[in-house]
Formats: sequence, structure tokens, C-alpha cells
Amino acid sequence: MHAYRTHTCGELTKSDVGATVKLSGWLHRRREHAGALFIDLRDHYGLTQVVVYPNAAFYEDAKRATAESVLTVTGKVIARDAEAVNPELPTGEVELPAETLNIESAAAKLPLPVFAEPDYPEEIRLKHRYLDLRRETLHKNMILRSQIIASLRRRMIEQGFTEYQTPILTASSPEGARDFLVPSRLHPGEFYALPQAPQQFKQLLMVSGFDRYFQIAPCFRDEDARADRSPGEFYQLDIEMSFVEQEDVFQAIEPVMRGVFEEFADWQGKGRTMPEGPFPRIPYAEAMAKYGSDKPDLRNPIELVDVTDFFADDSKTGFSIFAKIIAGGGKVIAIPAPKAAEQKSRKFFDDLDKWAKKEMQAPGLGYARLKEADGGGVDSQDPVLKNFDADHLKAFLEQLGLGAGDGIFFSAGNHDAAYKLAGAARNKVGEELELIEQGIFKFCWIVDFPMYEWDEDNKKIDFSHNPFSMPQGGMEALEQADTVEKQLELKAFQYDIVCNGVELSSGAIRNHRPDIMLKAFELAGYGADVVEAEFGGMLNAFRYGAPPHGGIAPGVDRIVMLLAEVDNLRDVTLFPMNQQARDLMMQAPSPVDDKQLRELHIRLAPQAKKD
Repeated sequence: MHAYRTHTCGELTKSDVGATVKLSGWLHRRREHAGALFIDLRDHYGLTQVVVYPNAAFYEDAKRATAESVLTVTGKVIARDAEAVNPELPTGEVELPAETLNIESAAAKLPLPVFAEPDYPEEIRLKHRYLDLRRETLHKNMILRSQIIASLRRRMIEQGFTEYQTPILTASSPEGARDFLVPSRLHPGEFYALPQAPQQFKQLLMVSGFDRYFQIAPCFRDEDARADRSPGEFYQLDIEMSFVEQEDVFQAIEPVMRGVFEEFADWQGKGRTMPEGPFPRIPYAEAMAKYGSDKPDLRNPIELVDVTDFFADDSKTGFSIFAKIIAGGGKVIAIPAPKAAEQKSRKFFDDLDKWAKKEMQAPGLGYARLKEADGGGVDSQDPVLKNFDADHLKAFLEQLGLGAGDGIFFSAGNHDAAYKLAGAARNKVGEELELIEQGIFKFCWIVDFPMYEWDEDNKKIDFSHNPFSMPQGGMEALEQADTVEKQLELKAFQYDIVCNGVELSSGAIRNHRPDIMLKAFELAGYGADVVEAEFGGMLNAFRYGAPPHGGIAPGVDRIVMLLAEVDNLRDVTLFPMNQQARDLMMQAPSPVDDKQLRELHIRLAPQAKKD
């Protein structure tokens, strides 16, 4: 018999009754009864109930064994009595009376419990992450992550992609987030950088004649932590394809995303679904107009409505506040709130106004509650609509498709501010009114991103998204854009994939032509000398025959978050850092000794004294 186990703790069933087996695992829970001691023995695979009787020589040892001690038990499997069967466990029909019991490793007093999973402070959980990972929910999340990555890899290969590995030590990038730098011992005063993404390498692979590349790629960015991005590192499904147009990328990636989400839709019996058919393609301008966001949650049925024209003439509205905003070039955006006046009190509306002021730093969120008017029709006694001309109000409500019992919120201000608040309010109203469709994954592509945007600080245009994307219309479009207005109308072959309001990735058809790239940078105010200095390696490679190519890189961590239904990356990452980018378990970052610094030709600068 094996030294530690013949079976796992999640394996035994009624078919094993009568067999002599050996199990090893952690003491998950112990229950003491008059006639026996019951121990739930846990390993990676599950739980088995072990029974220790008082006449056993090891009974006192078992009784004193601490939670999370590692035990090895042998015995003959028996069936549980009918009233003792646990249908929640795969092993719930059997138990193991212990004939031998050995304590392989006694556990000290635990800094946090593993059984029952009560909420515990983040600092303790991260410092003792190896204990935290024993807890059932977190343990299952990590298994799910592994299974999702395996599924992604399998599906990419089935789509004809080949996996390649790109360098981890590379050159510092002049664009994007802050780099993590690695000093060179062999080249004093010079530094490698950890890759923010394999972007240049995967494009150079296409120039090298490879095709349909993918990689489960680690990426490193020295950024502050967010709920949907860990400080330090994250993983993405990095993809690049040659001789493709935008639609080719969509056709290659949709089956992978759909397949993975359908495969794990019923994980832990959640029973989630996906709509049939291709993912909707939504132009950026339409997404901003309807949802106030380029990452819309399509489970929310609310659509924004531009009602600026209805408020421009205050002689018809009796509401001069919005008229003054419009006169200054501003917008008024309505956020319909179906049945809100019927279902909610005035406090609900006032609380949304307070939320806008506190959380969004906005002047406020106007509102109106609709009710049946005396003598028929619909009116509102709230200030925004109270003094509307009757015919004007009727036309207004017809455009919004609202009636008695509904509510409306209003966001007013300059274009960007009005839509930013309206988009956030759409999400908030959808949540508060429980309009968000549950148990479903709704994907979409956001397409036709603007190539440029206006930089108000520097009074010039600049790239709005990705400077290395191919402009729609190519060189001809760039040459014809001879005014700022025309330049701001230019669109790029850039696209995002979004699921349930979470941006999974940005991608693009790349600008593979040096002449088009130089022209695109020229419009943004960057001379050829700057482009050559900053991106000369890529530019020179393109001069030797670069294929049209494009790609995308969905975030693995965010995919797992959606499928695991968690709100924080910490819950789908094995060994995360805290919000201050510290690994509390391994005590990183940490000082190094002078010998190591000398080898790297580094002298530390004096640190400023703290007050």
C-alpha cells in the first residue's frame, strides 16, 4: 500500500464499501459525540468523513489534533446509515472508520480559520495566503482559472493558432504605463524593462513570416491597484494574425470567447446563458450616445436620450437652468427610469442626486416623476418638467417612450461631462431598479473608435486610443484631413470586446506602412525624427516587407472574474499583492545588501525625511 494514500478525499463512493483504503489530508473539522469522534478529512479533491472510536489507541491523539493538521488514515470503507447520508458531498454515502491514524504534521494555532470561511481582514489573508487558498471558495476559483486557461489554449490551437513565447527582459517602452526596470550587471547604468505587453514582439513575429500567433502572456505595469487590475502583473490571451481585416479577427476570436463562456456557464450550478448569434458590433459614437460608455452593460435595457433640443427654449419649459447650459454649448441627457415613480419614494430620487454630487463630483442629477394628470394625460410636479407646455411635454414623453408611473433623471453640462454622468447614472438606476438581466453573458464589439481627440491642455489634437492603429481610409484619408475638424472625424480600425460592462480587451488592425505611420504621427504633431527615435526598431522592420496584420489581447484575469462572479482580482489570483503593491507573504519588495547593489553598479539616492 502507498505510504500516504490509495484514494483521494473526494473519490470514495458506495462502490468502494468493503475496500481497505488509505487517505491523507487536512483536518478540516472535528465533531465529538459520546460514541465516536467524526473528522472531516480534506484534500484538493474533496472531503471524506473519518470515524474514530474511543477504543482506538490513537483516539486521544485524534481528539487533541488541531485544525489543519495533516493526517494519514487507513480503514475499511463502510456505508453510512440512511439518516446520516450527506447528499451535498460526492462522498456523502460512505465513511471511513479509522484503523490507523498518523499525524504527519501538527498545525499551530491558525491566524485565520479555513472552515466556514468568515470574512477576514485583507492584511491577514494576504500575509497567510497559503491558508487563505485552502478555503473552499478561493480554492475552487483557482481551479476554475486553470481550467479556463486550458480551455483558451485548446480553443486557440483548434482555431489554427500557434503558441510562441516572447521575451520577459526587454527594452523600456516610451508609451503606455510606467515600466518595471531591471538593472543590468553586465552593462553598467543600463536597464531592461519587464514587458507591459508583448505588443512589438508579436507584430515582429508577423513581419518574421509567422501567422496566427497566441500566448498566455504575463504583462507587467507599475500602476496603482484597481479592483479589476492587480498592481504589478496580469495575464492576457495575446493574439496576432497576418493578412487579416477587422472582421477576420472577430470571426477568429468570437468562437473562442463564446466557447469558453458557454463551457463554464454552469460552473457550480450557476446555469448562466449566452444569446445566440454573433456579438453585436456597436460604433463608438453610438455606444457613447446610447449608454454614455464605450464599455456598455447590455443586460441593462436603459438607453440614454439626448433631449437638448427640448430644453433650448425656456419659454416652452419654464426651466431656465438647462437653457443657460445649452446656450453655453452644453447638453442635456435624459436617463429613463421605468416604473421608478410607481415603485420608489421621493427619497430614491433625492438619493440619486446626492450620489451624483458625492461620488461623481457633479453639480447634481435632475429628476422628474411622472403621474396621471387631472383630466387625463401625464404631468410632473417636479421642477424640471412642472412648467412644460402641454404639447411640448407630450412630444417630449413620446420621444422617451415614458408615461405615468415612470421617472426620468437628467444630466446636464458640457458634452463629455454630461455623458460621463449619464452613463454612470444609467448603471446606477439599472441596479437600483433591478433591471439588470441576471444569469446571462452579453458580449459586444465596440468599433470605429476616433483616431484622434482634442487635447484641451495643449490646444492640439492627439491620438485618442492606439497610435499604431491603421486609420480607416489609409493614407488618402490622412491627406484629405486638412483641418482639425476633419482630423477629429477620422476613425481607426480599433475595437474593444466587452462583456457585461467589463472591457476584456482592446485590439486593432495595425498600421504596417511606415509612410502612413509617419503621416499619422505628423498630424498629431510628432515629427519624423521623434518617431524614428522612439519607434525606430519597429519602423525599420516594416521597411522590409510587413504584412497587413491585426490582433487583440483579452485579459485572462477579467475573464475568470466574470465566470467566477467575483468583484476583485484578488479572488482569482493565486498570490496577489495588496493595494500598496506589496507582497505581504513574501515581504516584497525588500531591501538588498550592498554587495548586490555593487554588482549592479547602483548607489541608492538619499531618501527624503518624512515629517
